[in-house]
Amino acid sequence: MIVIRLARIGRKNKPYYRLVLQDKKWSPSSKSLEILGTYNPHTKPGTAVFKTDRIKYWLGQGAQPSETVHNMLVNAKIINAPKKKVVRGHAKKVEAKKMETAPTGVKPGADKK
Repeated sequence: MIVIRLARIGRKNKPYYRLVLQDKKWSPSSKSLEILGTYNPHTKPGTAVFKTDRIKYWLGQGAQPSETVHNMLVNAKIINAPKKKVVRGHAKKVEAKKMETAPTGVKPGADKK
């Protein structure tokens, strides 16, 4: 599957991001099929430069944006959709664990009389 996501570049403590097109299995720091834009979070507000025509082309070809990129594209009015909730790292694992251990609607001890 082809994805559109952010790849961190820049120096230590001074991140700068590229919006890249990659295979989902590849590491974000590995090669990319195409660079679709940049994002600088150090300006107020963050500055994003997108290649709008190429992004629309790849979305039409079936590329899936990451949650963060999806929200950036909604802000830039490149796509018309509601924003997605972004859950990162440890919080994602905790949320998945809660879903696994959650009861299925039966109260504990309900079968006792």
